[in-house]
Amino acid sequence: MRNLSSWKVIPTCLQDQSTSEAAGRSSKRRISHVVVDVDEDALFAASEATDANSRSEIDIWRLSAQDDEQLPTKIAVYSASDAVSSNPWSAGSAPQSTATQEVISLKLLPDTRTIVLITRSGDLLTLLLEHSESQFDVVGSVEAGITAAAWSPDDSLLVLTTGDEKLILMTSTFDVLVEGPLHPTDFGEDAPIALGWGDKKTQFHGSLGKSAAQAGLDLSTVGTSPDDDSMPRVSWRGDGALFVVSAVSPATGENTRSRRMVRVYSHEGALSSTAEPVAGLEHALAWRPSGNLIASTQRFGVEDGLAKGKEGRHDLVFFEQNGLRHGEFALRERNEGKRKPAENATSRTWGYRVKELAWSADSNVLSIWIESDDEDIVQLWTTGNYHWYLKQEIAAPRDSSGGPGRFTSVTWHPEDALRLILTTSSQIIQRTYIWDTYASRSQPLNDTGSVAVFDGTNILLTPFRTQNVPPPMCAFSLGLSPSTPSEPPASKNPRTAVPIHAAFGAEQDVLSVLWESGHVEVYDLHIRIGPGRGKVVSPEKLWAGDVKGVIEPNTSRSYRQIVVLGASNVGNTEDGGKSARLAVLGADTAASTPDVVRVATLTPDGLVDEFELELPSRNGRLLSADDLVLWQAPLGDIFEIDQQNPIPILRCSFPEFCATASQVYTTRADDQAVPLSLYVGLSLSGKLHVVRDEGTARTLANNVTSFTVASGFLIYTTSAHVAQFAPLDTIVDLCSSSPAGSELPELPTWESRRVERGSRIVTAVPSTMSLVLQMPRGNLETINPRPLVMAVVRQHTNSGEYGKAFAACRKHRVELNVLVEQDQESFKTKIPQFVEQVDDVDYINLFLTSIGQGSLPAEIVAELCDGIRTELEMRDLERYVNSILTAHVVKRPPDHEAALTLLLRLKESEPQLVEEAVKYIIFLVDADKLFDTALGMYDFSLVLMIAQHAQKDPREYLPFLRELRALDAHYQRFRIDDHLKRYEKALRDLNDAGAERFDEAMAYVEKHQLYDAALAIWRPTDQYKSVLNIYGDWLFERRDFHSAAFVFRQASKPMKAMIAHEKALEWQELFELAIQEQLPPDELSSMAYRVAEDLAAKKRYSDAARSLLDYAEDVREAVKTLVEGSHFSEARRIIALRSYPELLVEIVHPGALECRAQLAQDIHEMREQLRKQVARLRELRVRKVEEPDAFYGVEDVALHDVDVMTDVSMAPTTFTRYTQAPSSVSRTTSKRSSRSKRKLERKVGSGRKGTVDEEEYLLKSVTKLVGRFNTTQADAASLLSHLLQFTEEHQNEARSLQADLQSLENELRDAVEEIWTKPTPEGDEAADTAPEGWAARMQEHDKQRQVNPLDKVSKPELAKQEWKLRLPVS
Repeated sequence: MRNLSSWKVIPTCLQDQSTSEAAGRSSKRRISHVVVDVDEDALFAASEATDANSRSEIDIWRLSAQDDEQLPTKIAVYSASDAVSSNPWSAGSAPQSTATQEVISLKLLPDTRTIVLITRSGDLLTLLLEHSESQFDVVGSVEAGITAAAWSPDDSLLVLTTGDEKLILMTSTFDVLVEGPLHPTDFGEDAPIALGWGDKKTQFHGSLGKSAAQAGLDLSTVGTSPDDDSMPRVSWRGDGALFVVSAVSPATGENTRSRRMVRVYSHEGALSSTAEPVAGLEHALAWRPSGNLIASTQRFGVEDGLAKGKEGRHDLVFFEQNGLRHGEFALRERNEGKRKPAENATSRTWGYRVKELAWSADSNVLSIWIESDDEDIVQLWTTGNYHWYLKQEIAAPRDSSGGPGRFTSVTWHPEDALRLILTTSSQIIQRTYIWDTYASRSQPLNDTGSVAVFDGTNILLTPFRTQNVPPPMCAFSLGLSPSTPSEPPASKNPRTAVPIHAAFGAEQDVLSVLWESGHVEVYDLHIRIGPGRGKVVSPEKLWAGDVKGVIEPNTSRSYRQIVVLGASNVGNTEDGGKSARLAVLGADTAASTPDVVRVATLTPDGLVDEFELELPSRNGRLLSADDLVLWQAPLGDIFEIDQQNPIPILRCSFPEFCATASQVYTTRADDQAVPLSLYVGLSLSGKLHVVRDEGTARTLANNVTSFTVASGFLIYTTSAHVAQFAPLDTIVDLCSSSPAGSELPELPTWESRRVERGSRIVTAVPSTMSLVLQMPRGNLETINPRPLVMAVVRQHTNSGEYGKAFAACRKHRVELNVLVEQDQESFKTKIPQFVEQVDDVDYINLFLTSIGQGSLPAEIVAELCDGIRTELEMRDLERYVNSILTAHVVKRPPDHEAALTLLLRLKESEPQLVEEAVKYIIFLVDADKLFDTALGMYDFSLVLMIAQHAQKDPREYLPFLRELRALDAHYQRFRIDDHLKRYEKALRDLNDAGAERFDEAMAYVEKHQLYDAALAIWRPTDQYKSVLNIYGDWLFERRDFHSAAFVFRQASKPMKAMIAHEKALEWQELFELAIQEQLPPDELSSMAYRVAEDLAAKKRYSDAARSLLDYAEDVREAVKTLVEGSHFSEARRIIALRSYPELLVEIVHPGALECRAQLAQDIHEMREQLRKQVARLRELRVRKVEEPDAFYGVEDVALHDVDVMTDVSMAPTTFTRYTQAPSSVSRTTSKRSSRSKRKLERKVGSGRKGTVDEEEYLLKSVTKLVGRFNTTQADAASLLSHLLQFTEEHQNEARSLQADLQSLENELRDAVEEIWTKPTPEGDEAADTAPEGWAARMQEHDKQRQVNPLDKVSKPELAKQEWKLRLPVS
């Protein structure tokens, strides 16, 4: 759906008449060849002139490839010698058309900066551009002359065909690689092997019958076209691996006719294949750079030698690499297909002939150089969906004498794919094209989505709003009349020229068509939008004429672009005509003059308000706009053209020239009242720029392939095969004017969707919410992106058109929640309006189901369902019963009981309706859930109705229902609630069944642990304490003795309460309750001994001693218990209080010595542990400094002599740490469960020797050791004072204990200071020197990831010396 639009036209004149006249040349100098210097963006041209003695003089010119003021420079001159007598061309045997052209090939070798010139007489000349003397050197000569030459794409090989019918393959240094005959007899190395499959004799030949199968190819009928110039042609494939040669084989032996044969050779000069003989095959030849097609031409007619077919038929045919035919297409015919025979010997047989073919660098455009009696024309063809489109025609400018215009060469730029270089005898014309889509810009509600495609003199129209017709078909083909003044006055074969540009109007589908000559035709397409019979497109020609204006004499102007602004109805015209404002862009063709824009208003009476303005520079483009004439300069500046101002007004600037640009109006998100102009442009490099008036240009993306603007979005596709949807109001804020140096806001993330690979936007139709994409192969795809759909849905919901919004959401599978989420409060108030517009029951059910399953909060869903249900009940309960049921069941949680209650209410009045409603609700809700809900309502008729319509097996539910019917009401409900697992409600039913069911109720409570519910039910009854007793037993079983004791007390169960207190070690509450219950003294004493033993086992020695003293009155056991717990002060107090001094010697003195021995053992263990761990830490830190790789487990990158490293038996390496290698290590570490993670954490914290975590483990161990020492200090402080008061032995032990503690404290303090002191790094060389190499950087990164354990484990603090005593000197 794309067209070729003319962008740049750069004419350069090389005419040197003064030199020719001074030298007495018999013919004027003519440009024959052009070569492109890609490195310096320049052109080199060869011009030649021939004198009366057939001596040629060849000039080499250099000129800039850009549109600048630099004049062409002549850099070298070569005068050809007399023709060699052995040269067949000297005898005049060559055709007249080629005898006047001496230069066969002109090539620039970029590596050596050398120009290679090959002449017809056989000379091979070189010219060093960087040499001080610009002089040709003859590096070789072919005596027989050269008929064709072609360089390989990489400039490494040269193919020559000579006058003596030879083929020569040479290197770029002119060394001959292969020399052979031009007409070999064999097929080639790739000759097919016939296996009998697909043999011609086995094929179906239709009405021709079996005779066609037996008949072979009659070679006597295969000849050449009369227009064949008999010259060989050579063409290379784009990769330089193969080349093809087309040459006329002479009539020898069995060949009674000369015929043109096509042969394919390898780059080594070996014949690969030979094409089958083709009648009427002509000289033109071009191999597509992509390599799949070899193009040539074929003539048809009744004459001998031509292909059999319609007289005058002329096809462009294709061959494959193996020589087989691969399709064709017919060239555009003239004068309705009628061909005139030649009137004299100099005329072409059919009035024209195809001279040369050429492919663009990207293989997308095929140029056909046609030489006719009237003028030369170059046609540009493209293909899509296996159809060839004629996109442009370029007519040669007429010479100064008024004769027919002739081209002398047609060349494509080797890198700029759409730049075509044409030469005439005195002029070089560089024409650059861009791809453009002619799409309608009309806005809703009149947007038709029309797209126009050029195909010769037909414009293919398709309105995508109503039809999606795959190309090459179309909804309507607009044929252009042959009345356009494009032919010269003396033309014998009048034709209709191909238009150069077209544009649609902004307000309605007014199509304007522009020809390069300035002729314009305007059509009102009358596109039918709605359904109905008749034509979809009924075009009406509104006006046809020229917009050339006044042009100076001896100048010509070509127009290349047209824009239609503000097409609208003319209300004051009597005939109801229409008007449109046209802007046409053109420039003079003879010289590089600035562009000229001509603006006029078109009315039924003709053009009015015409004015013309010269623009600042040349080769700009008009912008697609609604009401302004905007022109973009070659550097990206955007100017406004105003009739009142003779100077264009600068509005803003793109960072670079954008081949496709348009202007749109939008508003800010926070200010919808003020419209703002936004300019969008796509550069040739794929950068999408946006800018607004006096704003800052922003680049949205760097890989954009196409864009369009619709529904408030800038839609663009990228080379990553993604379509992005950028809101225009957001883009405006990105382009806001900001002070210099301030940071621009970051680009937000817009909504996007994946598209097919290589998709490009054709057009967007806002009314149908569709986006039309074209695939690379040419077929179309229409999608409905969510942003476009949501834009239309928002418009409908804001205007209260819920019916249209619902239909759009339903059609495009959009969640219906958006109807509510747009404005919840507004929707709640407009529920009656919604129900009125969406009155279909199924649609309402769909809406309710969607909001019930959506993301709305449960309370909002309930409110909406209740509101819609209320409205439906008010309108017609019977009609909307299904919707009302849906409103009940889609709530969260669903209200099944309310839905079934409605069915019960309608059961008596509308039984048939209820039956259908039951079927519906069973479809909507699980039948088992409905059965349970109905059963929970205790209505057996409803249960039976649900069961019958759900087609449940009666054997499953009837016995159960019969059993229930036989029970009394309360027990029946108990059984139902128990069946439905409503245990608390079942317990209440069991309570209502009577006191005789109490034991069963208690068993039910214990079974289902309904203690809280049971306490609430039986609290005001006499059975409350029985419930408490059961509850207490349950707590006791769960070992919650404290709570059980409290419950037993509430239940008046003191014995159970005492047992619970004893189990809970609550000895105060236990003995309180025992005394209240007046237990005997022996039981009380026994209880005291039991409790004291349990308390001592829990290290509660003080409580145990108190129990023995108070309730067992056993002083000895109490003192033993206190000494066991190191409570010496309390033990000595009790001994003194109870007057048992013998216990001091018997119990306290030995107990003190035992405590001292235990402390000595603890101090010894701590000292040994400290010394071992400090020594290990010192060893680890030395190893960390000396062998960091071994310490951290980093791989040695200098590994060698390793044959195999498997991913199973070895640890992960430096490489696998940063890659996703498919190894067992990566699979294991990437899929750990929570259990394995906890196990790994325990393993890391275990501090296994030799691991990286060992140091951290040792630091934590030392920290725990400090805490243990602080506890030992407290124990020693309570012991030392007593040891000093006892015997001499005790005093000596006290002094020894104090010395041991002091020694351990000093050693521990020094160790802590040593361990938690960070080492000072030696020098900063490592920090200043960056690691070299990938492996070294990974090692450095791995080391940095290792956190110092000192940063993880904080330094411990030793307690103050509160234990130390000042001992007397002994």
